[in-house]
Amino acid sequence: MLMMKKKNILNIFLGIAVGFLSYSVCAQEFPPKKTITLVVGFAAGGAADTSARIIAKKLGENIGANVVVDNRGGAGGNIAHQYVANGPTDGSTILYGSVGPLTIAPHMMKLPYDPFKDLAPITMAVNFPNVLVVNSGTGIKTFAEYVAFAKKNPKKLEYASTGPGSASHLAGELLNEMAGIDTVHIPYKGGSPAMQDLLGERVAAYFSTYSTAQAYIENGKLNALAVTGPQRLKALPKVPTIAESGYPGFNATNWYAFVASSKVPDAILDRWNVELVKVMKSPDVVKQLNDHGLTPMPDTRDELAKYMAKESATWGRLIREKKITSE
Repeated sequence: MLMMKKKNILNIFLGIAVGFLSYSVCAQEFPPKKTITLVVGFAAGGAADTSARIIAKKLGENIGANVVVDNRGGAGGNIAHQYVANGPTDGSTILYGSVGPLTIAPHMMKLPYDPFKDLAPITMAVNFPNVLVVNSGTGIKTFAEYVAFAKKNPKKLEYASTGPGSASHLAGELLNEMAGIDTVHIPYKGGSPAMQDLLGERVAAYFSTYSTAQAYIENGKLNALAVTGPQRLKALPKVPTIAESGYPGFNATNWYAFVASSKVPDAILDRWNVELVKVMKSPDVVKQLNDHGLTPMPDTRDELAKYMAKESATWGRLIREKKITSE
């Protein structure tokens, strides 16, 4: 009788162990047996949405799964980041995260999520600089002329941005600091209204994405003065970087990176890194992204974590010293 009881107890424990093993295997199934959602924190039509759809299409082909782009715009991308931070933990939901919500916003406001605790890095996606453009009516044709005018006329040059704490805003603040100039920041609620006022000569300058300014540079309405990243843009080979124009170390780029809920198992995050890096290195994807002025820069999960920490430290210092707020 005792032996029978021991045997029954053993069978129960074996059943429980098998159950847990089955659950673990199921929980770490890759790719998840469901639609894969790539969340984007901006509306359709912009650089984030366009590049996300290029990547999603190739990813779906590679892994044999349905990958959909879910646009959750609002609050500078913070709505989407909060959604993923608190979202599914089975690896079926990935965030196309951006520099603002991941490394800038935490220094300017109290967020309902912590990007370094609630979101886990997967890989960098693309990195791209802004282009400092001025309305051709200003008569300013070079970056040196821009700085010289600003030094002779403090607070006379106004530059547009897509909002307080945006990459276009902080690029202007960093230039003010490094060049010893005093240009005035004029925030807008997006790239479209900022560009409209630039074209209407209601502001003199704008740190714009290349894709937004391209047509106006080509038709002569805007003069491209300098690039905010460490390298020149392939699409604008004659336009120098700010760093090479007398301000070494200047680097203020936009970037998008893949992250997911920190509760997603590491094994699945590692698999997503492999698959997404493969997509970002695909020649056809590279070409399509380059055509939009975007440079794929896939890396390891650890490298992305270190890059995010570095960016957070850089912008955090500038925000504190300049007393930049979200208002």
